[in-house]
Amino acid sequence: MIATRIRSMGGMHWLALFGLIMAAWVVLYMMSVNSDPRNLSALYGATFWAALCTVSPDVAGFGKLFLMWGLMSAAMMAPTFLPALATYEELPTSDHVSLWKLLSGYLIIWAGFSILAAGAQLALFVYGLVTPTGQSLSGWLTTALLIMAGLYQFSRFKDACLSKCRMPLTFFMERWNERPWNALQMGLELGLICLGCCWALMVLAFVGGTMNILWMGIATLLMMFEKLPDIGRHITKPLGLGLIAAGFFNLGAFAL
Repeated sequence: MIATRIRSMGGMHWLALFGLIMAAWVVLYMMSVNSDPRNLSALYGATFWAALCTVSPDVAGFGKLFLMWGLMSAAMMAPTFLPALATYEELPTSDHVSLWKLLSGYLIIWAGFSILAAGAQLALFVYGLVTPTGQSLSGWLTTALLIMAGLYQFSRFKDACLSKCRMPLTFFMERWNERPWNALQMGLELGLICLGCCWALMVLAFVGGTMNILWMGIATLLMMFEKLPDIGRHITKPLGLGLIAAGFFNLGAFAL
């Protein structure tokens, strides 16, 4: 049923949303394609992308990191929200305006997450625990992040959040009312629920590198599949075991 809903997304508002998602991925690719500022300038004819990828321990550095995390969150999390958006559009009371309000509420939560993530990356960079592109330089940090994310896959809180993400129609039926900002409110709540599902996987960016497009793509697919009721239940716990195993493997590798 979800696949049928997604295939029906042919309206201009959907095309605009897909265009925005694609634009976010293109910008992320341009930021990550090469870490050499001179090469970036030669490729794109400007120093903007190079400057954006240069992290400095100041307010400007935080601003760049927030922009990067905001783009990354939008590019990765908006696709995972498509089933909920498609479900909402089928409701008799929905319209294009309320659909965008729903999406805006969802992305506001991830903007808040981006602030925290940018602050965490800046702190880790200042203390020499990650590279300027956000990749861990500490075996202990890598191990801790992998094992933490793996254990979180088995938590009751994640199960509760996933159960709501997998049943968007039930969520909307329970919370719908005629107030003008109801769609925005539901978007905010769904954003919090989604954050509860995905935050631990998102912070694994510090393992793979925050500018690692391959990691972003794999993580996006995993988070999308986790939210699908017929597939997700077969992914969550095996993924947790794999992350825990990777954490202990990494521990053994750098401890020897």
